[in-house]
Amino acid sequence: MRKLLVPAFLAVIMTSCGTAKTASDVSSSQNSSAVKGDKTFVSAYKEIKAADLKKNLYVIASDEMEGRDTGSPGQKRAGEYMVNYYKNLGISFPKALGSYYQKVPSDFMKKRGGSNLPDSENILAFIEGSEKPDEVVVVSAHYDHVGMQNGVVYNGADDDGSGTVAVMEIAKAFQAAKKAGKGPKRSILFLHVTGEEHGLFGSEYYTDNPVFPLANTVVDLNIDMIGRDDPENRGKQYVYVIGSEMLSSQLKVINEEANKRTNNLELNYKYDDPNDPQRLYYRSDHYNFAKNNVPVAFFFDGIHEDYHKPTDDVEKIDYELLAKRTQLVFATAWEIANRPDRIIVDKK
Repeated sequence: MRKLLVPAFLAVIMTSCGTAKTASDVSSSQNSSAVKGDKTFVSAYKEIKAADLKKNLYVIASDEMEGRDTGSPGQKRAGEYMVNYYKNLGISFPKALGSYYQKVPSDFMKKRGGSNLPDSENILAFIEGSEKPDEVVVVSAHYDHVGMQNGVVYNGADDDGSGTVAVMEIAKAFQAAKKAGKGPKRSILFLHVTGEEHGLFGSEYYTDNPVFPLANTVVDLNIDMIGRDDPENRGKQYVYVIGSEMLSSQLKVINEEANKRTNNLELNYKYDDPNDPQRLYYRSDHYNFAKNNVPVAFFFDGIHEDYHKPTDDVEKIDYELLAKRTQLVFATAWEIANRPDRIIVDKK
């Protein structure tokens, strides 16, 4: 996740977030795809396993990837691993893009303060919807980190190796459902963005140059650090959820219902507070969707003692908790992708 360095963000005032249920909340329940007794959902959900998350993370956050700095050879190696993973699952790329790679030019990043960053790439995998293919659910995470400093590798296992492998597992679960004859009704875009640590560049490039119209983008479920716990929640089964009711009165309700049906984690809304000094709503890739009026939910584990340090290593990840959080995002994406009506945007 990006450090809080940009003063301009401090000038943005977050809208207040009411918690009372509205008529649209009731509509959310009525539009439920009723996944609780859905055998295909349950089978796909069980595809998300701690052991598989660990296997992929030990590659993505290995020393071989050299901290995955934007446009670096190590980041490109991580990208190749991810692309091969999708190929092996039989998950293709968006036809309009023509490959898994969306180039993010060096000049684009330099104009936004990206110093001398080389060209880099977003990585996109895609499952087309069976009934509403033009409506797109985005599941995102950044796969870059901060690289090497003074010869020391900053592996970024939690930030955001955990989100990267979570998106990969969610894709595997949706593909398993598709193979079982029940693929998602809406399309799912698995979006791995670059340049987050330097300024949310990859997600900004995507929203400036969307492969699918933003008007057709239903939601962005963004995952940035879900493999650890912070001192405030040590040992708890929890996850921070940020921004889920900023633009839609339905999204928070859908996520909470999905949570109750699955692992029933403690959902912490601390960072939805407009007065919180961390300003986390503005600090990860979902924000580039939110500023374009796309509803978002940001899943996060908090600021822990190894944040942006070379000690953010794979051995410190809680893989069982990582799996539970990943399953929650999958369950939320499943509901949004399969419910009869698209979630509404009714807040500004």
